[in-house]
Amino acid sequence: MADGQEPRTVLPDGRVIPRFSGVATFCRYPLLEAAKPPVDWALYGIPFDGGVTYHPGARFGPRAIRDASQYIKPLHLDLGIHLGEVFSLADAGDAPVRPFSCPETLEVAFEYAKSLGDPGHTKLLAVGGDHSIAYANLRATWHRRGRPAGGLALLHFDAHLDTADVVWGSKWSHASPLLRAIEDGLIDPARMLSIGVRGPLNSLEDLQVPRKAGAELVTYEQWRSGDGRQRFEAFLSRIAGDEVYMSFDIDCIDPAFAPGTGTPSCGGFTSAEAMGLLRQCAGAGLNVVGADLVEVLPARDPGAITALLAGHIIFEILCVAAGGKLAGLKA
Repeated sequence: MADGQEPRTVLPDGRVIPRFSGVATFCRYPLLEAAKPPVDWALYGIPFDGGVTYHPGARFGPRAIRDASQYIKPLHLDLGIHLGEVFSLADAGDAPVRPFSCPETLEVAFEYAKSLGDPGHTKLLAVGGDHSIAYANLRATWHRRGRPAGGLALLHFDAHLDTADVVWGSKWSHASPLLRAIEDGLIDPARMLSIGVRGPLNSLEDLQVPRKAGAELVTYEQWRSGDGRQRFEAFLSRIAGDEVYMSFDIDCIDPAFAPGTGTPSCGGFTSAEAMGLLRQCAGAGLNVVGADLVEVLPARDPGAITALLAGHIIFEILCVAAGGKLAGLKA
């Protein structure tokens, strides 16, 4: 930081105020009303899991992640990025939910998110909750970016495709947010990549839905032993400069490292591999304009390592955004 320059985000000093004291916010960021304007990124929870198809309980994810993220510090060791110097960051609380209705929750969460901070400046990071909530934050982000024709580019980390049409008679669940977003023009499938997909499928037709829409898929096995790494790098190069939304489902990480999730799938990324991919994104200078972190289910992880990992993933996503901003300043 330049001499005399004030930090964008003022954080409690962990060597003065213990990290186990005070009201828990995401990564100890100030509440929105106390943050330094203009706020660059507002983090908020959507504590909803009415869209799950297996284990419920992700409604408690935002609260658990806030608690587990108290030890997240602002300086990235490997990237040399100090988030508090780059961004004004804030915890914007939790969106309202309608626990018995997925469509109603997505509507009220959208209205809440649409008005947070300065709509023309503040970017949104939603913390779930199940993956259905991504639709609300995607829609709010799309609106706040001026409703770009053709939609936003999307980088999607997940064990699952999330492009199912109907589950149990409903078009709204955590199995469908990306298909609904494509249909509504929020994302551009030609600039969409899903990475980490693995495990048994219900049908081979499941693979055809995103492919027919024009999206690219890198399975975990393709990334580990095939051409997936090269295709991932090529995608990052292709979307450089585009407005990108990042959606991160914690189940893209192997349940050995992230057991606290509702639809676990074995044989995925280690926590180190996942964070390495995000650091690769930071180095690519992506223009990240919105993001979400979803599917943390605290009750299935008594040790809280999944919530702890989620806090670190949030930090890494914000560092991707910071890397893009710094790359733009240097250009």
